[in-house]
Amino acid sequence: MSAPHMPVLLDEVVEAMQPRAGKILVDGTFGAGGYTRALLGAGAGVVAFDRDPSARRFADGLPGDRFRLVERRFSELDEEVGIAAVDGVVFDIGVSSMQLDEAERGFSFMRDGPLDMRMAAEGGTAADLINQAEPAEIARILYVYGEERESRRIARAIARRRAEEPFTRTLELADFIEKTLGGRRGAKVHPATRSFQAIRIAVNEELAELEAGLAAAERALKTDGRLCVVTFHSLEDRIVKNFFALRAGKTPAGSRHAPPVEVTAEPSFQMLFNGAHAPSAVELVANPRARSAKLRAAVRTDAPTWRVAA
Repeated sequence: MSAPHMPVLLDEVVEAMQPRAGKILVDGTFGAGGYTRALLGAGAGVVAFDRDPSARRFADGLPGDRFRLVERRFSELDEEVGIAAVDGVVFDIGVSSMQLDEAERGFSFMRDGPLDMRMAAEGGTAADLINQAEPAEIARILYVYGEERESRRIARAIARRRAEEPFTRTLELADFIEKTLGGRRGAKVHPATRSFQAIRIAVNEELAELEAGLAAAERALKTDGRLCVVTFHSLEDRIVKNFFALRAGKTPAGSRHAPPVEVTAEPSFQMLFNGAHAPSAVELVANPRARSAKLRAAVRTDAPTWRVAA
């Protein structure tokens, strides 16, 4: 049975977004609609974005006078809603529970399905990447996006195997990676976890999309608008943390290898709270998938939008 689609850090997101009647908010990652329903329930209007066409089925029954679902990337949200036009933006970054639970989407190494991993029905698939990319590029993807220390070993093995027979199924690739690494059955973390994460991020250009989405939110927010971002792994959280630090006027410390970054633009955000909020113990019992989630949030100042992306 599939796990329920539970929005992570929902109470904390709602508190940070401050939804109420008359406010127009953006749910940049609609998914199964958890955040959107809570924001609508508080009286706000919501423009939701999702590049996954299958998400539309979760919009049934939502109030048409206060809700609109847009099938576009969230990095394009300012083009859709306008500049300085909304009171809040929330992003829930990464693959959704519904995508993991649907074997035919090819995201999960625990369920057999086509090696796809696309969030939208366009572009190259995971199978295209694995079967066509140079071994050095596969190794780079696994190392950078998955922080997989055995990236070169896995990439070389993939290249040898695909020369005889291409990869087409998720469990086929997951089992192959497990055998390549010597097998670690019984371990808490499946040996293919990091590789599947890396391939998914590469297929969907997720980190570049996140950077562009944060900049788009900066452009779309009114003064005093709220930007809330929930992340699930260190690569995403590092991007969000650095974006907020720079936009809040904090100068990253230099080192003997790199000089300090000079911040000359006026701060366009003020942090809503220090650091990141994590799920409560109660939430973790109800939803173990929330264990790595972090929420960061900031308030838009009246400063001009930065010309250079963080």
